[in-house]
Amino acid sequence: MVIKRDGRREVYDVSKLRRGLERAVEKRPIEGKLEEIVLSIEQKVFSKGAKEVESKVLGQTILQELKKLDEVAYLRFCSVYRHFNNAQDFTKELKHLKVETA
Repeated sequence: MVIKRDGRREVYDVSKLRRGLERAVEKRPIEGKLEEIVLSIEQKVFSKGAKEVESKVLGQTILQELKKLDEVAYLRFCSVYRHFNNAQDFTKELKHLKVETA
């Protein structure tokens, strides 16, 4: 089960995870590694045997995985996950990325 931000519980659906990742990695060099990424995320989130996971934990795990693999895919996912509204949101995140990689 996934516990949504508003407290609702929803059955975990790997196809939703896969669709979100497909959009993020489209035409990126890691596109062929999609299944590996999905498995890695699932292992990290569900490795402790938890039957429920907060959507926030799932989202943060996805962001961590993408950040390691491809900055563009990370930014694409981040823009949807964090509800970017304008170019300034992208600029802030890019500056944050530069600081972390420096």
